[in-house]
Amino acid sequence: MREYLLILCITAAVTYLLTGPVRKFAIVAGAMPEIRARDVHREPTPRLGGIAMFFGLCAGLLVADHLPNLRGVFENSNEPRALLSGAALIWLIGVLDDKFEIDALIKLGGQMIAAGVMVMQGLTILWIPVPGVGTVSLTQWQGTLLTVALVVITINAVNFVDGLDGLAAGMVCIASAASFMYAYRIWYGYGIEAAAPATLFAAILMGMCLGFLPHNMHPARIFMGDSGSMLIGLILAAGAISVTGQVDPAAMKLNFGGTRDATHAMLPVFIPLLMPLTIIAIPFADLVLAIVRRTWNGKSPFAADRGHLHHRLLEIGHSHSRAVLIMYFWSALIAFGTVAYSVHSTSVWMLLLIVALSAVGLVLLLLPRFTPRTPRWAEAFVPPRYRRSGAAEQGAHGGAEGVHGGAETPVDQEEKTPVAAGVNGATAIGARSRFQDRREAGSSR
Repeated sequence: MREYLLILCITAAVTYLLTGPVRKFAIVAGAMPEIRARDVHREPTPRLGGIAMFFGLCAGLLVADHLPNLRGVFENSNEPRALLSGAALIWLIGVLDDKFEIDALIKLGGQMIAAGVMVMQGLTILWIPVPGVGTVSLTQWQGTLLTVALVVITINAVNFVDGLDGLAAGMVCIASAASFMYAYRIWYGYGIEAAAPATLFAAILMGMCLGFLPHNMHPARIFMGDSGSMLIGLILAAGAISVTGQVDPAAMKLNFGGTRDATHAMLPVFIPLLMPLTIIAIPFADLVLAIVRRTWNGKSPFAADRGHLHHRLLEIGHSHSRAVLIMYFWSALIAFGTVAYSVHSTSVWMLLLIVALSAVGLVLLLLPRFTPRTPRWAEAFVPPRYRRSGAAEQGAHGGAEGVHGGAETPVDQEEKTPVAAGVNGATAIGARSRFQDRREAGSSR
C-alpha cells in the first residue's frame, strides 16, 4: 500500500507541476478556442491539459517499474506496456484534435486502433463468469470486439461529462478510487496476482486527476481537452478490462469449493463488465440520453448541445460549483455503493444506508425547486438565499431575486442560460459545431 501511495503522489506531483508550463505552451501554440454562444466560460481558456496528464502517467509507470513490490507487475504481465502504447496513441490524436479539430471519423478510428493496440499486446477480455454456468471463455474475435466496444464507450462517456470545470477529472478520480478498492481487494485479499495491474492503473489514474484538478476547478485556468478526456477514459477502461476480463473466478475455487460455487459466491464482486459500467454510470447515462435525444430530434448523435445532465442542473437553479458537487455525490454513491455491496452483499444495513444516501441526494438535487422557511435563530447557519431578512433586503433593492434564487428577468435568464463549456462540451468523436447566436445554441427540449 505504501508503494501505491508513493506512485499516486508522484503522478499527482508531476501532473500538477507540468500543468502550469503546459498552460503557457497552449497559449503560445494558440490552443485557445474562441468564446462561442454556447460556452459557459466568458474568457478564452487554453486546453491541452492532457499533455501534463500523459507525462504524469509516464512518471507513475516509470517509478513503479523500479519499486521492489511492483516490479513484478511489469515482469509477469505485458499489460502496463499495452496501456502505455494505447494511451500514447489516443493522447497524440487528442493533442492534434485540441489544436486542429480533426474529423470525427478519424477520432473514432483512432479510438478503435488504440483499443486494438492494447488487445494485440494482451490487454483484452478473455472470459466472462456467468451465474449458474461458471466461467465462459471467449473466442479471440469475441474478446476483441467486446474490449474495443468497452474502450470506445468509456472514452466517449467520460468526454460527454467534461462540460463543467473540474467535473470530468473529479468524477474519474472518484471512479478510479472505487476501482482501486475493488482491484486491491481481489489482489491482496485473495492473493490473485492478475489483479495487480488494474490496481496500479487505478492508483496512477487517481494521481493524474488529483494533480490536474487544482488547475481545473471553477474558474478553470486550463481545460484537459480531448487529449486529457480520451486519455483518462482509456485508462479507466483498461483497468476495468484487466480486473474483470482477465481475473478468472476459478482461481478462488479453493475458497469456495468449486468454480460454479465461486461464481455464485463472488457474484457481487465478479460480474464482468458491471464494475466499469457502475463507475461510469453517470457518464454512461448521459451518453445514452444524449444519443436518444439528438436522434429523436433528427440530429447527429455527436452534434454538441446543452442538454447534458450537468446543464440541466444549472437550468433548475444550481450554481456551477454545486452542480459539480452533486455530480460528484451521485458518482461516489454509485461507485462506492457497488464496492460496499460486493463486500457485504447480505447486509440489510448496507442496503438501507445506500437508500438513505440516495434520498439525501434527491433532496440536494431538488433543493432549488423550493425555498424552505428557516427559523430566525438558524439564519446565521444557512446561505443568504434562505434567510428571511436577506429576502426582504433583496426586495428593497429592486428585486435582485435572480441572484439569490428568485425570479429572474427575461434578459437575465437569456444571459445566464447554461451552455456547454467550450472544448469540454464537445464529444470525443463529434465535431465542434459553431453557432452564430445564442438562440441557435439552445436546447431543443
